[in-house]
Amino acid sequence: MADPRARTPLPRLRLIDPRPIEQDGELRYLLRDPLQLSEDMLIVPPALAAALAFCDGTRDAESICAAFALRYGRRIPLRAVEQLLDALDDVCLLENDRASAAQAAALDEYRRAPFRRPACAGGSYPDSAPALKRALNDYLKEHGESAPAVPAARGIISPHIDYPRGGPVYAQAWSAATRIAQQADLAIIIGTDHYGDDPFTLTRQNYATPYGVLPTAQAIVEALAEAIGPAKAFAGELRHRVEHSLELPLVWLHHARHGQPIEVVPVLAGSFGPFMNNGHRPCSDQTIQSFLDAVVRLVRNRRVLFIASGDLAHVGPAFGGPPVDDAGRAMIADADEALIDHMRAGNADGFFDAIRRVGNQNNVCGVAPIYLTLKLLEATQGIAAGCARGYAHCPADDEGASIVSVCGVTLD
Repeated sequence: MADPRARTPLPRLRLIDPRPIEQDGELRYLLRDPLQLSEDMLIVPPALAAALAFCDGTRDAESICAAFALRYGRRIPLRAVEQLLDALDDVCLLENDRASAAQAAALDEYRRAPFRRPACAGGSYPDSAPALKRALNDYLKEHGESAPAVPAARGIISPHIDYPRGGPVYAQAWSAATRIAQQADLAIIIGTDHYGDDPFTLTRQNYATPYGVLPTAQAIVEALAEAIGPAKAFAGELRHRVEHSLELPLVWLHHARHGQPIEVVPVLAGSFGPFMNNGHRPCSDQTIQSFLDAVVRLVRNRRVLFIASGDLAHVGPAFGGPPVDDAGRAMIADADEALIDHMRAGNADGFFDAIRRVGNQNNVCGVAPIYLTLKLLEATQGIAAGCARGYAHCPADDEGASIVSVCGVTLD
């Protein structure tokens, strides 16, 4: 355990991803670190999980106990809170020197590696090329044959949910984009940054799949970094190491190319949350517009495939909302259909405005990647005309009360 004498006096919790689990018939919370700075994870009871809300950098252990008692009308032992803080420190979940050193070491290791290793291989999909090829071909055989290839497609909106749930929609979308995937000499992929608020996060690292390595277009990455500021561009680079939103569509891209490499520009895009409330559209932001202008300038004379990696609604108890019934599913489908219509029309502003009007009540997680990709398609070759390529409601809990909706769209 951490030395209590060295305990952070006013502990501040780092960003975590808590997941409810059942342990010995009791509810517990698994505290996951999105950056995976430690190989260990904590499991805590609900009371201690609730106490984490008070680890905000303004309270010591005694004040956390007092704040908990004031909020919930019951006390938790000071010793239990002290043990929790020591355990959080042990696994680098507090913002302090220990976590900073672990993050610096992890980033150095990530950058020194010959490529970014596939984080989802062996889980969402097989980790060997032959097994992966069989699995994806099975999806294509069952779900993709009815979707004709689109010779002129310049862009694709792809899911980034795991394959066991979203495989049929991936297959419909990527089977239609096979020809342009094979003809392109550059792929610019923008994916949801699930754990960061930076407008854009770049990496110089190459992306690997079980088929081999997809080389990152270094010159383009460096030019984009200069356009938006190198410090901003790489501040959250370590999030690339475990973020699935780029990896899962890139595996399909590599498969569509029969394992042949292609230069890629992997971009993580942070939340557009501020624009939901400030009355401005995202392109009013100088950093966002500078990024778009730079991409347009840098891809001239290239055969580019633009890829937006984004899922749609995230609703139900798994996401902090009420259970979804049949009527709720129908309302979500109607809302998604309106968004897909804007995608098919290449209407980035209409897509964003439709989400903002309802305060993103369905928790659409692909807002930024889809908006930015539509803007890039418009700026490079005019308004896109698209075709829907699959839609599904994927379960997000064991009770079927939570769903994630996903779609595929090809854009000409």
